[in-house]
Amino acid sequence: MTEGGMPQTGLGAQVPDGIMTKEQRALLESCTLCPRRCRVNRLAGERGYCGMTAEVMGARAALHMWEEPCISGARGSGAVFFSGCSLGCVFCQNRPIAAGEVAKPVPLSRLTEIFLELQEQGAANINLVTAGHFAPQTAGALTEAKKRGLRIPVVYNSSGYESKKALETLGDLVDVWLPDFKYMDPGLAKKYSHAEDYPRMACRAVDWMVRRAGLCEFDEEGYVQKGVIVRHLILPGHTKDSMAVLKYLHERYGDSIYISIMNQYTPLPQVEAYPELARRVTKREYEKVLDYALELGISNGFFQEGETARESFIPLFDYEGL
Repeated sequence: MTEGGMPQTGLGAQVPDGIMTKEQRALLESCTLCPRRCRVNRLAGERGYCGMTAEVMGARAALHMWEEPCISGARGSGAVFFSGCSLGCVFCQNRPIAAGEVAKPVPLSRLTEIFLELQEQGAANINLVTAGHFAPQTAGALTEAKKRGLRIPVVYNSSGYESKKALETLGDLVDVWLPDFKYMDPGLAKKYSHAEDYPRMACRAVDWMVRRAGLCEFDEEGYVQKGVIVRHLILPGHTKDSMAVLKYLHERYGDSIYISIMNQYTPLPQVEAYPELARRVTKREYEKVLDYALELGISNGFFQEGETARESFIPLFDYEGL
């Protein structure tokens, strides 16, 4: 990831293939696909905060069993993990791919095939993990895949730090919106994600998603077909902010969304500079947040049982399926 989000020029950036429309390509010429609005020409190989040129880069595409039950179930979610990230949290659980350390080029024709292959493997859905900075390319590949028989729901799995432009680019192609809502406190957002505007942008993004998707709908097997599920990862020592997130979401949306309260925070080596994050979330902390959710009256939600951190939640990024 580039230091401070300063634009850099990449060598040998590959211009995306003919699956993209002229309008989709134009979005990459002065990129404002995330709230950081770097305005770099990614088609010319320039790199903004996300660290990526116009060439789609990925780390894994396979059945993923560790999402919420209505997403993974027994069949598994067809998760496509994209490399790079426009947020860059210091505690990132997928740091190797977010920082672009694990990144394999994926031509758009291949991305189209990947979506169809995951469907053939029995995936309950296509799960786009951190695809916002590749929104135009992903939209092109999804459009082509749908022409070729992609029928299962498409899930947009994101950090919640979204621009309206990226959301609108994928809007007609996504069925289920799965954003994080990481912080209510701008100070925490600034400290841990270098994005003081995160709460404001996440509020706008979730508003847009709810207006677009409406109420959640499930099939006869319990798999979500459309709607919004908002995730919140509890950070050690920050239950107060977690409760503020839950209060905001419930007061604004009530039962029109589902809320997933996660305890899977895993302290990784990169948090050495933040000693308060160098431990797991305790059982007491997690139960405190769950009790508060019940006090609020949250009924449409998910919580996790068992240990508060499990390495199995972090898959092996070995380019499987690419």
